[in-house]
Amino acid sequence: MIGTAWSLLPPIVAIALALKTKEVYSSLFIGIILGAVQYCISMGTGFDGFLVHLTNHTVGEGDDAKTYGLIHCLSDPWNVGILVFLVVLGSIVSLMNKAGGSAAFGRWASKHVKSKIGVQIATILLGILIFIDDYFNCLTVGSVMRPIAVRNGVTKEKLAYLIDSTAAPVCIISPISSWAAAVSGFVSGGENGLALFCKAIPYNFYAFFTILFMFGIVILGFDFKAMSKYDARLKEWYERTNGGKLDEVSDTKLQIVEHGVGAKQEESSKSKGSVSDLVIPIIMLIIFCMAGMVYSGGFFDANNANYMNFVDSFAGSNASIGLVIGSLAALILTIVMFTARKTLPFDEAMSSLIKGFEAMVPAILILTLAWTLKSMTDSLGAAEYVSTVVASSASELQMLLPAIIFLVAAFLAFATGTSWGTFGILIPICIAVFPGADPLRIISISACMAGAVCGDHISPISDTTIMASAGAECKHVHHVSSQLPYALTVATVSFLTFIVAGFTHTLGMVTSAIISWIFGVAMLGFALFYLNKRQKVK
Repeated sequence: MIGTAWSLLPPIVAIALALKTKEVYSSLFIGIILGAVQYCISMGTGFDGFLVHLTNHTVGEGDDAKTYGLIHCLSDPWNVGILVFLVVLGSIVSLMNKAGGSAAFGRWASKHVKSKIGVQIATILLGILIFIDDYFNCLTVGSVMRPIAVRNGVTKEKLAYLIDSTAAPVCIISPISSWAAAVSGFVSGGENGLALFCKAIPYNFYAFFTILFMFGIVILGFDFKAMSKYDARLKEWYERTNGGKLDEVSDTKLQIVEHGVGAKQEESSKSKGSVSDLVIPIIMLIIFCMAGMVYSGGFFDANNANYMNFVDSFAGSNASIGLVIGSLAALILTIVMFTARKTLPFDEAMSSLIKGFEAMVPAILILTLAWTLKSMTDSLGAAEYVSTVVASSASELQMLLPAIIFLVAAFLAFATGTSWGTFGILIPICIAVFPGADPLRIISISACMAGAVCGDHISPISDTTIMASAGAECKHVHHVSSQLPYALTVATVSFLTFIVAGFTHTLGMVTSAIISWIFGVAMLGFALFYLNKRQKVK
C-alpha cells in the first residue's frame, strides 16, 4: 500500500466521515488508525509495530531519518511553536475582551457600521489589512468582528467564510507574510525564493478571484442555499427571542449587547474599555511578529549573511519561532499596558491567560489530530505517489500543465489539510521540469500555490479552516459545508484561467497575464451575474 493510490485512503476516509457524521475529532482519529494499520500491514510489523508507528516511529538513519506518529507531531519544534503562538494569541484576545477593548470597538463600530453589507465589507477589509499570518488573521478578525456581525444579522457561518477567504488568500499574495517565507524555503539551488514568489503573485488567480468574489456577493446580496439556510434560521431566532440565548445554528452564546443579560454584564465589567485597548495590542502584535520573523532570519545577527537585509532575512526566517517571539513580546507589553493604566488588575490579567488557553483547546486538539493524520499519510508515501503522477505527465501536457498542477495541488491540499506541505511537494517539481527562462515555470509555480490555497480553503482538516471556525465561534462542519459552493465556483474560474495562461504564455509574461486576467474577471463577473439572476428568479 506504500507509494500507491492506497496511500490517499486515510485522509479520504477521514474527510468522508467528517462530512457524514458532522464530528471531526473521531473522523480524524479513525483516519490516523487506518493509516497506521495500512503501514504495519505493508511492512509486516504486527501489533507492536502498529503501536510504535502510531506514537513515535523513526525510519532510516542520519540525514535520511524520518519520524512519524502522534508523539513526534506534538514534540516537533515547528508544531510546538505554532501551538504556543495559538495559546499566546488566545490569551491576547482574552485580555482585550476582559479589558473591554472588543466591547468598546463594538460600540464604536455600531455607530459607524449599521448595515449587514457594511459589516461584511468591514470584515473583508480588516482581513486584507492583517496579512502577516493566516492564524493571526483568523483569530483576530473573528474576535473583533464577531459581536458586530451577530448584532447586524450576519450569521457566524457567513462570518467564518469571510474570515477564511481573507486569511490564506491574502497571505499567499503578500511578500511580507509567513506564507511567503514558507514558499521561498522550498526553492533550492541558490535561487532567490522570495523574488520567485513575487514574480508568481500576478498569476495567483484563485487568491485574487476569491477576494473579488467576496466583494461581489456582499454587494449583490447573493448567497448559495448552503449558506442562506443559516441566515433564515438566524432571522427566525431573532423573531423568537429578545436576548442572548443558545443559538440553534452554532451551539454558542449569541451576545446581544443591546438586549438581555449581556447588556448589564457589558456595562458593569467593560465600561472602562476603549478602542485603543483593542487597536494597540493588535498593532503591537503585527509589529513584533514582523520583528520576530526577521530576527529568526538573522536580521540582527552581524555574523549572518542576512544581517540588516530585511527582504533576505524575511525570506530565510523561521515563521514558527518568529511568531512565538513576536506574540510573547506583544503579550507582555499588553499586560504591562493594561495594569499600568489600571484598565485591568494584575490578577484578572493572569486569569485571562488561562481563559485564552481554554478557548484554544478545541483548535489545538484538531490541529494535533490533523498533523498526525498527515504524518500517517506521509509514511505511506502519498507525496511521492502524487509527485510521480505529475512528473510523468509533464512532457506530454505542456500547455495544460498549469491547470493540471492547480487541480493536483488542490486535491493534495484538500486530502492532507496542508497547503505548505503541498508547496514542498510540487514547487520543486515545477522548478525541475522547466528551465529558469521558461514562462511556464512562473505560471506553474503560481498554479501550485493557488491550488494549494484552494484545497486548504475547502478541506475540513485544514488548520486555517479550523482557525476560521474558531475565530467565528461557528460549528466547524457548518463552516466547511456552507463555504464549499463559493470556493468551488472560484476554483472553476481559476482552473479555466490557468488553461488560458498556459496557451498564451508564448506571447510573453505581461501579455499572457493581461489576457488571462481579462478572461478570468469576465468569467467571474458572468458567474456572479448568472447566479444572482437565478437566485432572484427562484
